[in-house]
Amino acid sequence: MFGIVRPCSHRLGEGLKTQWMAHLCGLCLALRGDHGQFARVVTNYDGLLVSVLTEAQAGPDGGLRRTAGPCPLRGMRTASVAQGEGARLAAAVSLVLASAKVRDHVADGDGLLARGPVALAARRVARNWGRAGARTGADVGFDTAVLVDAVDRQIGVEALAGLGTPLLTVTEPTETATAAAFAHTAVLAGRPGNAVPLAEAGRLFGRLAHLLDAVEDRETDAASGAWNPLTGTGTSLAEARRLADDALHGIRLALREVEFTDARLAHILLAHELRNSVDRAFGTSSCGHRVDVYGPPTGPYAPPGGPGGPPFPPEPPRRDRRGLIAGCLVWAGLACTCQMCCGEFEDPWSRQRREGLCNQGDCDCSGCGDCCQCGDCCGNCCDGCDCGCDC
Repeated sequence: MFGIVRPCSHRLGEGLKTQWMAHLCGLCLALRGDHGQFARVVTNYDGLLVSVLTEAQAGPDGGLRRTAGPCPLRGMRTASVAQGEGARLAAAVSLVLASAKVRDHVADGDGLLARGPVALAARRVARNWGRAGARTGADVGFDTAVLVDAVDRQIGVEALAGLGTPLLTVTEPTETATAAAFAHTAVLAGRPGNAVPLAEAGRLFGRLAHLLDAVEDRETDAASGAWNPLTGTGTSLAEARRLADDALHGIRLALREVEFTDARLAHILLAHELRNSVDRAFGTSSCGHRVDVYGPPTGPYAPPGGPGGPPFPPEPPRRDRRGLIAGCLVWAGLACTCQMCCGEFEDPWSRQRREGLCNQGDCDCSGCGDCCQCGDCCGNCCDGCDCGCDC
């Protein structure tokens, strides 16, 4: 999993979290259905935005959901997942961009890819992913050549860039690619009038993705000697932050021009979670849900050390718990899929929600839950939000 939009479940709330997981699972299953099990490794958080935008315009009653079978990543439970052209477009975009990312790492000789046999195998995988993405894109009427062209142009743009080159010159290929993907969701949803504002939102999202990647990689690129957009063009962090904030504002303005059927999830991801992503990249975010957001717990679920710790939810009734053997089988599935390490999962026996080991203590939620709530409007709006919702 990779991407800049990584929402915290404590901010989304149960309803929007269920919707978000439906699109994540839908993307994963679309990759598996069209391209086999191995293709599921390119599932990423940003790619599913394409699926979210398609459903937000078409509406949940447009036949874009189905019930999927049990999966270890869902604690062996069924779930409603996204399907159809939106999920397949997300799969096509994810495959093509993953192909480009692998080829980029091979060209840089990163890690094991510096070895000839490994690099050869990686090139073959990247080539297969690129072709698979092109086939799926053609099936939904999207020409992935615009993505491939953007990736190829990116190499030339970076080779010519130097100190004093405008940073937006470097981000332009990424902006063009994401603008095309966002705009095509309007075609899939049968709302061609939305194509122009969605292209603008996509263009600015691509700018943000490129900027935040450059900010987060600045130190590691300096240590390894790799080219970085900020260092290579002589752009300061202050200027990068200004460009990021301008892009955030532009995305919110563009979304106001889009005619949605149900904009809640798209709004909170592209208006609020993007802001949290920017704060996270520039080191200005703070976690709030572990402080007493839900009120001081009392009784047997009060956290150790007083009300300042995380509140523990009540355990499910005993009748909902799994037996020893069933729990062990679910545990094995969770362990083999790394869900117990890298995500949020359901306890194999008690069915309580747990956080993976590498997520504990690393939640990036902003803590808006203890100062204001927009309820059904969008989620959380704090600090003079300019996104246009009625908070």
